[in-house]
Amino acid sequence: MSRVAFLLDEWMQKIGLNGKTFIPLILGFGCNVPAIMATRTLENERDRLIAILINPFMSCGARFPVYVLIASAFFPGNETLVTFSLYILGAAIAMLVAYVFRRTIFKGDKTHFIMELPPYRIPDLKHLSIHVWDRVKGYIIKAGTVIFAASVVLWFVLNFNSTGLVEITESFGAGVGKAMVPIFKPLGFGTWQSSLSLFTGIVAKEIVVANMAIVYGIGGDPSAGEFYKVMSQSFTPLSAYAFMVFVLLYTPCVGVIGVIKRETNSWKWTGFSVVIQFTVAWVVAFIVYQVGGLIF
Repeated sequence: MSRVAFLLDEWMQKIGLNGKTFIPLILGFGCNVPAIMATRTLENERDRLIAILINPFMSCGARFPVYVLIASAFFPGNETLVTFSLYILGAAIAMLVAYVFRRTIFKGDKTHFIMELPPYRIPDLKHLSIHVWDRVKGYIIKAGTVIFAASVVLWFVLNFNSTGLVEITESFGAGVGKAMVPIFKPLGFGTWQSSLSLFTGIVAKEIVVANMAIVYGIGGDPSAGEFYKVMSQSFTPLSAYAFMVFVLLYTPCVGVIGVIKRETNSWKWTGFSVVIQFTVAWVVAFIVYQVGGLIF
């Protein structure tokens, strides 16, 4: 990884960062939580903050089930291309936002790239186990507690209203989804069911599709054909792609939000991260849907 960072330093300098930033970004394709924790290797505080703020734009593994089912339903035969385009779009948006940040709120001299290139060695099992446990323990303590608390709150919101235990369609969550409809209508998916599903995705992105299956009455484990049959009444292929773009870019899960707070030690930067990601997601999905509607 150190050698890859060295080779990419010239390209990363074009957006105002150094090659080390590549390492936490590439880790973001797996999970943004350890990726953000990996920004500790960056010595410059500006570079570290930028890396933390742009990391959630990298498409983590939790978003993949959303892409797979929706792409299979609305783009049969082109699922791979559609899914790959989302990964490329996420990386491109991350680079663009980093470029803008470096020339606005994080102005300053470029940082020099200094990194030791250690010789190749076969990993030692003992030391590898110690490092893995250290990272896993940190994840459980820092992210697990936040996820658990948010899951309890979400369970209550989706199962209760002022009268007590009710169906999800009558819950507080359904009311939140209906209130959010005007926000998402210009993006092509202005239904309370899709709005509610995006709201639940803040706990974990992979439950977006599962929640859509529940609120649309499809079933717990729908096939692509069953999903399309019901969802085609509310979505077109263009709005479905805009929906996936929004899932790609919008507010990350509570685990990531919790880690951003821990790593920045600032509610200001955490709130800024949430707002900027939602704003970027809305703008890009709006462009995709509105411009796509003019072309197609």
